[in-house]
Amino acid sequence: MLEEATQRELRDRQLLTRYRTRGDRASYDELVGRFTPMVRSFARKYVGRGEELEDLVQVGMLGLVKAIEGFDLSRPHRFVSYAAPTITGEMKRHFRDHCWSVAVPRSMKELQTRLIAEESKIEHEGGTPTIADLARRLEVTEAQVLDARRAAGCFRVNSLSFPTGEDRDVLDTLGRADAGYQQVEDHDLLQDAMTVLSDRDRNVVQMRYRDELLQREIGERVAVSQMQVSRILDQSAARMREHLEPTPDQPIAA
Repeated sequence: MLEEATQRELRDRQLLTRYRTRGDRASYDELVGRFTPMVRSFARKYVGRGEELEDLVQVGMLGLVKAIEGFDLSRPHRFVSYAAPTITGEMKRHFRDHCWSVAVPRSMKELQTRLIAEESKIEHEGGTPTIADLARRLEVTEAQVLDARRAAGCFRVNSLSFPTGEDRDVLDTLGRADAGYQQVEDHDLLQDAMTVLSDRDRNVVQMRYRDELLQREIGERVAVSQMQVSRILDQSAARMREHLEPTPDQPIAA
């Protein structure tokens, strides 16, 4: 797998260099073709949020073009680590700019924010958030919780974070069998992101999301409390996200 990823990286950089230095259209077309499956893979994760798959693919392709044009060849980074967050970032902007045009009441938006926070809190405590629990904690009806979750389909998009509710994302695919290009790319991205973690933290992440152990079980294995395991997972997610997601001052993951 690592050898395959290295070969892909070398070919990506070769094609980028040819296109950027010579304007080689054939290299550009091949590069677009190589990453189109990844664009489609990301787009499928956003289906059901008010947009058709092919429309999302077109948005993702715009992100891919921006990545091809914006990647800094002078820096020793992998193109896939720049392209992935650029593509998903374009999709997030699309939903942010267009999806809120749907008449979603302000109160519903506020409830959705509270709902996400409460789900995360319950998960950190080692529990599984249910509709009844959420309604009781938030002092709303179960119907309101369900409505908020449905509304979330419009504006709650996947990001590089550990799952706290029903959404699934690239981190949640760690160690899971998948087909074709996505398996290679997800594994490739995760391995790259996990290089910023200590051996202990990397082991904790793998036990939670590859081996599917409970936080309590992980704590017993690494001799820390369940609360410490929760903090390790939160901090690891933040570090991995920071490593992969570009910022205005640092467009490529360091």
